Amino acid sequence: MFESSDIRAISTELNFPEGPVVGPDGSVFVCEVNGGAVVRVSQDGVRTVVAPIGRGANGAAFGPDGALYVGSSGGFTFAETGEGTVGPVAIAEGNEGGFIHRVDTVTGEYEELFTECDGQRLRSLNDIVFDAHGSAYIADTVNGAVYYFDPLAKTIQVATSNIVTPNGLGLSPDGTRLYSSETFTGRLRAFEVVGPGKLVDLPDLFHHAEIGKEDAWFWDGLAVDGAGNIAVADLLGGGIRVISPEGTELGFLPVPLTDPSVTCAAFGGPDGNTIYITSGGRGTLYAAQWPWPGHRLNYQP
Repeated sequence: MFESSDIRAISTELNFPEGPVVGPDGSVFVCEVNGGAVVRVSQDGVRTVVAPIGRGANGAAFGPDGALYVGSSGGFTFAETGEGTVGPVAIAEGNEGGFIHRVDTVTGEYEELFTECDGQRLRSLNDIVFDAHGSAYIADTVNGAVYYFDPLAKTIQVATSNIVTPNGLGLSPDGTRLYSSETFTGRLRAFEVVGPGKLVDLPDLFHHAEIGKEDAWFWDGLAVDGAGNIAVADLLGGGIRVISPEGTELGFLPVPLTDPSVTCAAFGGPDGNTIYITSGGRGTLYAAQWPWPGHRLNYQP
Protein backbone atom coordinates (compact mmCIF):
# COMPACT_ATOMS: atom_id res chain seq x y z
CA MET A 1 0.00 0.00 0.00
CA PHE A 2 2.77 2.43 0.94
CA GLU A 3 6.37 2.61 -0.25
CA SER A 4 9.23 4.15 1.73
CA SER A 5 9.78 6.57 -1.15
CA ASP A 6 6.22 7.91 -0.67
CA ILE A 7 7.21 9.93 2.40
CA ARG A 8 9.50 12.96 2.53
CA ALA A 9 10.79 15.15 5.34
CA ILE A 10 9.80 18.81 5.12
CA SER A 11 11.53 19.95 8.31
CA THR A 12 13.77 18.25 10.88
CA GLU A 13 14.24 21.31 13.13
CA LEU A 14 11.08 21.19 15.26
CA ASN A 15 10.84 20.93 19.05
CA PHE A 16 8.57 17.90 19.55
CA PRO A 17 5.90 18.76 16.96
CA GLU A 18 2.25 17.77 17.27
CA GLY A 19 -1.15 18.99 16.09
CA PRO A 20 -0.37 19.85 12.44
CA VAL A 21 -2.86 22.07 10.62
CA VAL A 22 -2.54 23.01 6.95
CA GLY A 23 -2.88 26.68 6.09
CA PRO A 24 -4.32 28.36 2.96
CA ASP A 25 -0.92 28.71 1.25
CA GLY A 26 0.10 25.10 1.89
CA SER A 27 2.29 25.91 4.87
CA VAL A 28 1.74 23.76 7.95
CA PHE A 29 1.07 25.17 11.40
CA VAL A 30 2.58 22.92 14.05
CA CYS A 31 2.39 22.96 17.84
CA GLU A 32 5.79 22.49 19.47
CA VAL A 33 4.99 20.70 22.72
CA ASN A 34 8.49 21.08 24.14
CA GLY A 35 9.03 24.50 22.60
CA GLY A 36 5.72 25.91 23.84
CA ALA A 37 4.98 27.64 20.55
CA VAL A 38 2.85 27.54 17.44
CA VAL A 39 5.13 27.63 14.40
CA ARG A 40 4.60 27.83 10.65
CA VAL A 41 6.55 25.47 8.39
CA SER A 42 6.68 26.45 4.72
CA GLN A 43 6.74 23.84 1.97
CA ASP A 44 10.49 24.41 1.63
CA GLY A 45 11.01 23.74 5.33
CA VAL A 46 11.43 27.24 6.76
CA ARG A 47 10.27 27.40 10.40
CA THR A 48 8.76 30.66 11.69
CA VAL A 49 7.38 31.22 15.19
CA VAL A 50 3.78 32.43 15.03
CA ALA A 51 2.83 32.57 18.72
CA PRO A 52 4.96 31.65 21.75
CA ILE A 53 1.97 30.58 23.85
CA GLY A 54 4.07 28.28 26.07
CA ARG A 55 2.88 25.60 28.45
CA GLY A 56 2.85 22.53 26.23
CA ALA A 57 1.07 23.65 23.05
CA ASN A 58 -0.48 20.48 21.62
CA GLY A 59 -3.64 20.19 19.47
CA ALA A 60 -4.92 22.80 17.02
CA ALA A 61 -7.69 23.53 14.54
CA PHE A 62 -9.00 26.48 12.55
CA GLY A 63 -12.30 27.89 13.80
CA PRO A 64 -15.23 29.69 12.14
CA ASP A 65 -13.61 33.13 12.59
CA GLY A 66 -10.42 32.09 10.80
CA ALA A 67 -8.36 31.94 13.98
CA LEU A 68 -6.37 28.93 15.11
CA TYR A 69 -7.53 27.35 18.37
CA VAL A 70 -4.87 25.58 20.39
CA GLY A 71 -5.13 23.23 23.35
CA SER A 72 -2.15 22.85 25.68
CA SER A 73 -1.12 20.49 28.46
CA GLY A 74 0.54 22.95 30.78
CA GLY A 75 3.94 21.47 29.98
CA PHE A 76 6.02 18.29 30.35
CA THR A 77 9.65 17.51 31.03
CA PHE A 78 11.44 15.69 28.22
CA ALA A 79 14.23 13.11 28.11
CA GLU A 80 15.85 10.73 25.64
CA THR A 81 13.57 7.83 24.68
CA GLY A 82 15.91 6.11 22.25
CA GLU A 83 18.80 6.72 19.95
CA GLY A 84 18.23 10.20 18.58
CA THR A 85 14.71 10.59 20.00
CA VAL A 86 13.16 12.46 22.93
CA GLY A 87 9.77 12.27 24.57
CA PRO A 88 7.68 13.47 27.53
CA VAL A 89 8.50 11.68 30.79
CA ALA A 90 6.79 13.71 33.52
CA ILE A 91 4.58 16.71 34.18
CA ALA A 92 6.69 19.84 34.23
CA GLU A 93 7.35 21.64 37.49
CA GLY A 94 4.86 24.48 37.86
CA ASN A 95 2.32 22.88 35.51
CA GLU A 96 -0.97 24.50 36.55
CA GLY A 97 -3.11 22.64 34.03
CA GLY A 98 -4.26 22.97 30.44
CA PHE A 99 -5.39 25.99 28.42
CA ILE A 100 -7.33 26.72 25.24
CA HIS A 101 -5.96 29.69 23.30
CA ARG A 102 -7.16 31.66 20.30
CA VAL A 103 -4.29 32.51 17.95
CA ASP A 104 -4.36 35.04 15.12
CA THR A 105 -2.00 33.43 12.60
CA VAL A 106 -1.49 36.72 10.74
CA THR A 107 -0.57 39.01 13.65
CA GLY A 108 0.64 36.34 16.08
CA GLU A 109 -1.61 37.76 18.82
CA TYR A 110 -3.08 35.19 21.16
CA GLU A 111 -5.51 35.11 24.08
CA GLU A 112 -6.46 32.58 26.72
CA LEU A 113 -10.08 31.43 26.43
CA PHE A 114 -10.58 28.55 28.85
CA THR A 115 -8.80 27.05 31.86
CA GLU A 116 -11.68 25.08 33.40
CA CYS A 117 -15.01 23.38 32.70
CA ASP A 118 -17.80 23.22 35.28
CA GLY A 119 -15.34 24.29 37.94
CA GLN A 120 -12.79 21.57 37.12
CA ARG A 121 -9.33 22.60 35.93
CA LEU A 122 -8.51 21.55 32.39
CA ARG A 123 -5.48 19.25 32.30
CA SER A 124 -3.62 17.68 29.38
CA LEU A 125 -5.47 18.87 26.28
CA ASN A 126 -4.92 17.15 22.94
CA ASP A 127 -6.70 17.00 19.56
CA ILE A 128 -9.35 19.55 18.56
CA VAL A 129 -11.97 19.15 15.82
CA PHE A 130 -14.65 21.67 14.81
CA ASP A 131 -18.12 20.65 13.71
CA ALA A 132 -20.33 22.40 11.18
CA HIS A 133 -22.07 24.36 13.95
CA GLY A 134 -18.91 26.33 14.75
CA SER A 135 -18.07 24.59 18.01
CA ALA A 136 -15.29 22.14 18.73
CA TYR A 137 -14.59 18.90 20.56
CA ILE A 138 -11.31 18.73 22.48
CA ALA A 139 -9.75 15.78 24.31
CA ASP A 140 -8.40 16.00 27.87
CA THR A 141 -6.16 12.98 28.36
CA VAL A 142 -5.57 13.34 32.11
CA ASN A 143 -9.11 14.24 33.14
CA GLY A 144 -10.58 11.51 30.92
CA ALA A 145 -13.05 13.77 29.15
CA VAL A 146 -14.00 15.24 25.81
CA TYR A 147 -15.21 18.83 26.06
CA TYR A 148 -17.35 20.81 23.63
CA PHE A 149 -16.67 24.52 23.39
CA ASP A 150 -18.03 27.47 21.44
CA PRO A 151 -15.16 29.91 20.87
CA LEU A 152 -17.38 32.84 19.95
CA ALA A 153 -19.96 32.47 22.74
CA LYS A 154 -17.12 31.41 25.09
CA THR A 155 -18.99 28.44 26.53
CA ILE A 156 -17.61 25.00 27.36
CA GLN A 157 -19.25 21.78 28.54
CA VAL A 158 -18.46 18.08 28.96
CA ALA A 159 -19.48 16.05 25.90
CA THR A 160 -18.45 12.74 27.47
CA SER A 161 -16.51 11.51 30.50
CA ASN A 162 -17.04 7.88 29.58
CA ILE A 163 -13.59 7.68 28.09
CA VAL A 164 -10.09 6.78 29.31
CA THR A 165 -7.00 8.80 28.32
CA PRO A 166 -8.52 10.26 25.11
CA ASN A 167 -5.90 11.67 22.78
CA GLY A 168 -6.82 11.86 19.08
CA LEU A 169 -10.19 13.20 17.92
CA GLY A 170 -11.84 13.29 14.51
CA LEU A 171 -15.28 13.60 12.96
CA SER A 172 -16.55 11.45 10.11
CA PRO A 173 -16.97 13.45 6.86
CA ASP A 174 -20.73 13.69 7.39
CA GLY A 175 -20.29 14.73 11.03
CA THR A 176 -22.39 11.89 12.45
CA ARG A 177 -19.54 10.09 14.24
CA LEU A 178 -16.78 11.22 16.56
CA TYR A 179 -13.69 9.02 16.87
CA SER A 180 -11.17 9.09 19.70
CA SER A 181 -7.99 7.14 20.33
CA GLU A 182 -7.28 6.11 23.92
CA THR A 183 -3.54 6.27 24.56
CA PHE A 184 -3.21 3.81 27.44
CA THR A 185 -6.00 1.30 26.69
CA GLY A 186 -5.28 0.68 23.00
CA ARG A 187 -8.92 1.27 22.05
CA LEU A 188 -10.14 3.33 19.11
CA ARG A 189 -13.49 4.64 20.29
CA ALA A 190 -16.55 5.69 18.30
CA PHE A 191 -19.51 7.87 19.30
CA GLU A 192 -22.70 8.77 17.49
CA VAL A 193 -23.24 12.52 17.32
CA VAL A 194 -26.94 13.03 18.06
CA GLY A 195 -26.77 16.80 18.43
CA PRO A 196 -24.24 19.58 18.97
CA GLY A 197 -21.98 18.34 21.77
CA LYS A 198 -24.21 15.32 22.41
CA LEU A 199 -22.60 11.88 22.07
CA VAL A 200 -23.86 8.32 22.37
CA ASP A 201 -21.38 5.48 22.88
CA LEU A 202 -20.92 3.01 20.04
CA PRO A 203 -18.94 -0.26 20.18
CA ASP A 204 -15.16 0.12 19.99
CA LEU A 205 -14.09 0.51 16.38
CA PHE A 206 -10.66 -1.12 16.72
CA HIS A 207 -8.17 -2.44 19.26
CA HIS A 208 -4.41 -2.12 18.99
CA ALA A 209 -2.75 -5.44 18.12
CA GLU A 210 -0.66 -5.29 21.31
CA ILE A 211 -3.49 -4.35 23.64
CA GLY A 212 -2.76 -5.67 27.12
CA LYS A 213 0.95 -4.93 26.96
CA GLU A 214 2.05 -3.42 30.27
CA ASP A 215 3.00 0.26 30.54
CA ALA A 216 2.48 0.77 26.81
CA TRP A 217 1.55 3.97 25.04
CA PHE A 218 -0.59 2.75 22.12
CA TRP A 219 -2.19 5.65 20.26
CA ASP A 220 -1.64 9.37 19.84
CA GLY A 221 -3.50 11.77 17.52
CA LEU A 222 -5.66 11.01 14.48
CA ALA A 223 -7.17 12.44 11.31
CA VAL A 224 -10.09 11.30 9.14
CA ASP A 225 -9.92 11.20 5.32
CA GLY A 226 -12.63 11.72 2.70
CA ALA A 227 -13.54 8.01 2.67
CA GLY A 228 -14.08 8.09 6.43
CA ASN A 229 -10.88 6.16 7.15
CA ILE A 230 -9.12 6.97 10.40
CA ALA A 231 -5.38 7.69 10.17
CA VAL A 232 -4.21 7.17 13.75
CA ALA A 233 -0.70 7.68 15.11
CA ASP A 234 0.57 4.31 16.36
CA LEU A 235 3.18 4.97 19.06
CA LEU A 236 4.29 1.34 19.33
CA GLY A 237 4.44 0.91 15.57
CA GLY A 238 6.12 4.22 14.81
CA GLY A 239 3.82 5.37 12.04
CA ILE A 240 0.25 5.93 10.87
CA ARG A 241 -2.21 3.03 10.98
CA VAL A 242 -5.26 3.23 8.73
CA ILE A 243 -8.61 1.93 9.99
CA SER A 244 -11.78 1.86 7.88
CA PRO A 245 -15.08 3.21 9.28
CA GLU A 246 -16.13 -0.44 9.58
CA GLY A 247 -13.13 -1.18 11.83
CA THR A 248 -10.91 -3.00 9.31
CA GLU A 249 -7.18 -2.31 9.20
CA LEU A 250 -6.32 -1.06 5.70
CA GLY A 251 -2.62 -0.28 5.87
CA PHE A 252 0.32 1.13 7.78
CA LEU A 253 2.63 4.02 6.88
CA PRO A 254 5.86 3.93 8.94
CA VAL A 255 8.09 6.97 9.27
CA PRO A 256 11.55 6.47 7.70
CA LEU A 257 13.46 6.87 10.99
CA THR A 258 12.28 4.87 14.01
CA ASP A 259 10.40 7.05 16.49
CA PRO A 260 8.24 5.97 19.47
CA SER A 261 6.60 9.40 19.38
CA VAL A 262 4.84 9.69 16.02
CA THR A 263 2.24 12.09 17.33
CA CYS A 264 -0.36 13.14 14.78
CA ALA A 265 -1.47 13.63 11.18
CA ALA A 266 -3.42 16.11 9.06
CA PHE A 267 -4.60 16.32 5.46
CA GLY A 268 -3.90 19.15 3.00
CA GLY A 269 -2.72 19.92 -0.50
CA PRO A 270 -4.81 21.05 -3.49
CA ASP A 271 -6.99 17.93 -3.37
CA GLY A 272 -6.69 17.35 0.36
CA ASN A 273 -4.92 14.03 -0.22
CA THR A 274 -1.48 14.89 1.09
CA ILE A 275 -0.95 13.59 4.61
CA TYR A 276 1.32 15.52 6.96
CA ILE A 277 2.79 13.55 9.84
CA THR A 278 4.54 14.84 12.97
CA SER A 279 7.40 12.69 14.26
CA GLY A 280 7.72 14.29 17.68
CA GLY A 281 10.71 12.39 18.99
CA ARG A 282 12.84 13.37 16.00
CA GLY A 283 11.45 16.86 15.54
CA THR A 284 10.37 16.09 11.99
CA LEU A 285 7.41 17.00 9.81
CA TYR A 286 6.78 14.53 6.97
CA ALA A 287 4.50 14.60 3.94
CA ALA A 288 3.21 11.74 1.78
CA GLN A 289 0.65 11.13 -0.94
CA TRP A 290 -2.51 9.53 0.44
CA PRO A 291 -4.05 6.73 -1.67
CA TRP A 292 -7.63 7.40 -0.51
CA PRO A 293 -9.84 10.46 -1.10
CA GLY A 294 -8.73 13.64 0.56
CA HIS A 295 -10.67 15.65 3.10
CA ARG A 296 -10.88 19.26 4.20
CA LEU A 297 -11.96 19.97 7.76
CA ASN A 298 -14.71 22.41 8.67
CA TYR A 299 -13.21 25.94 8.47
CA GLN A 300 -9.90 24.69 7.09
CA PRO A 301 -8.86 27.59 4.82
